Amino acid sequence: EYIIRVQRGISMENSWQIVRRYSDFDLLNNSLQIAGLSLPLPPKKLIGNMDREFIAERQKGLQNYLNVITTNHILSNCELVKKFLDPNNYSANYTEIALQQVSMFFRSEPKWEVVEPLKDIGWRIRKKYFLMKIKNQPKERLVLSWADLGPDKYLSDKDFQCLIKLLPSCLHPYIYRVTFATANESSALLIRMFNEKGTLKDLIYKAKPKDPFLKKYCNPKKIQGLELQQIKTYGRQILEVLKFLHDKGFPYGHLHASNVMLDGDTCRLLDLENSLLGLPSFYRSYFSQFRKINTLESVDVHCFGHLLYEMTYGRPPDSVPVDSFPPAPSMAVVAVLESTLSCEACKNGMPTISRLLQMPLFSDVLLTTSEKPQFKIPTKLKEALRIAKECIEKRLIEEQKQIHQHRRLTRAQSHHGSEEERKKRKILARKKSKRSALENSEEHSVKYSNSNNSAGSGASSPLTSPSSPTPPSTSVEHAPF
Repeated sequence: EYIIRVQRGISMENSWQIVRRYSDFDLLNNSLQIAGLSLPLPPKKLIGNMDREFIAERQKGLQNYLNVITTNHILSNCELVKKFLDPNNYSANYTEIALQQVSMFFRSEPKWEVVEPLKDIGWRIRKKYFLMKIKNQPKERLVLSWADLGPDKYLSDKDFQCLIKLLPSCLHPYIYRVTFATANESSALLIRMFNEKGTLKDLIYKAKPKDPFLKKYCNPKKIQGLELQQIKTYGRQILEVLKFLHDKGFPYGHLHASNVMLDGDTCRLLDLENSLLGLPSFYRSYFSQFRKINTLESVDVHCFGHLLYEMTYGRPPDSVPVDSFPPAPSMAVVAVLESTLSCEACKNGMPTISRLLQMPLFSDVLLTTSEKPQFKIPTKLKEALRIAKECIEKRLIEEQKQIHQHRRLTRAQSHHGSEEERKKRKILARKKSKRSALENSEEHSVKYSNSNNSAGSGASSPLTSPSSPTPPSTSVEHAPF
């Protein structure tokens, strides 16, 4: 049995221990094979598997295995890994919960019918999808999505339900139309038309829309970016719809390639309901590291940088910030990437959507659409959205502040514990002890001289023998490991 200490976030208080056997790791590894990755699980051993040396070696191997999984952005967010590391918080069967909610909804809306669950097509654990049909139109396919509330749900239940029900009235050439939407105090349910072509991410990764998320995107067989004209057109369309939402005061914060539906040569944004539900962003673990990305507008711009990188190179960046960018179809692409993903951009802040639209990559793109955007939000709900947006941003800023303080403390401890620093402290300690010994011997000489003088002048004080000098301090401060 191996004890694993797990910690969520930066607080040591938010940690726990779990006990796992090698067979548990093996089971997890078999389940993750769908991702198509070669994961470094130590091999099985039937004879000699209780030797002390072997157990120590296997412990290192299992630690390396967990490191690889938890640093992979897609794997670390999947239900299999969450249940393995945090069984207490992820024991529920969310598909079952979703089915119960959907069944309750169908009692009042009998015209809809479930065709099949679309198992694990998304990355969220608490968001489930079902393929649907209308009873009197059996050939038409739709997708129902159900999700419960997230940590950033700040709207009142009444305002939340009103805004969810308002989404089908939103008409925009670059927003994917919601056919039906409803909500209760704990979740929301939306129905959209099923698109056989899938999302922008499906196009980039040449994936089948109905396949599980891990299978589609973890290890693409062929890595290839889009053509320059596609990058320009799709990028411009996405920026236009983000500007529309920002101007309306509608918070988004959930841009990534799987949330962009492809309809011919037109990109249409998905999942406007996510911010109303208070769900965390796909890229939150990235932008929470940078204190200048602290508004939902700047979050959208940063996420657009991730999306542009994926469109250009056919894969996500290895890490963010990005120090140098591989060759791109145009320097105009690199200019936009540098303004959203470089060290300087992450440190100093994001450009505005308007600024990106003026950059050479997008400024000459002509968009031809006759559809007039419509999205009327009542004044009272606009105010509720503004307050909710401020609360979301406030929580993000607080999280960023804690991460920044933790990073500074870790850096200081690391510097304090470094070999170079320890050598410096030893040298200083030696110098201090020598100085101390020298001062003590000088002090003793003065005392001895004074006592002799006193005796020579006939003073009554007795002759005193010199005291032993104080030994130099040999204690060296040890840095914490």
